[in-house]
Amino acid sequence: MVKTKKSPTYPRHQTSRLITVTQTQRALSIDDDSAERALSKLLQFYNITTKEIAIHFVSKKTICELHERFFDDPSPTDCITFPSDTPETFLGEVFICPAVAKAYAKKHQLDPLEETTLYLIHGFLHLLGYGDIEAEEKLEMRKEEARALKHLERSKALLASI
Repeated sequence: MVKTKKSPTYPRHQTSRLITVTQTQRALSIDDDSAERALSKLLQFYNITTKEIAIHFVSKKTICELHERFFDDPSPTDCITFPSDTPETFLGEVFICPAVAKAYAKKHQLDPLEETTLYLIHGFLHLLGYGDIEAEEKLEMRKEEARALKHLERSKALLASI
């Protein structure tokens, strides 16, 4: 009689992707799980097979420091994206400033979490190679943002508060 070891049991929805979400801000309460869910849905929607992606929700001070360091502009911005040289394994990093989203949302009577979700989508699209400098690129970016936002809404995968 041959003895065999039983195969380990794995969770049904196990993924080999690593989605890193960090928060170093206090402007907006964002649930990390909702950010992971949104990113997972975006990766599936765009059929991206990368192994890792990182999203950082940062303070206004931090986004200003990053903006100055890498773009020689000390003003606050919504998000800054750093694509990877090896997107098949690490897609890249997106730094998002919820304080900017909150201020913009208040000024335009929008929901701050939905605005932050839009920044998440915007940064994600930059990682995929979408641009927004030229008018034609910007138009394409806006169309794709709307399409991705609609997908997250249908999937019930918008950012949520804690």
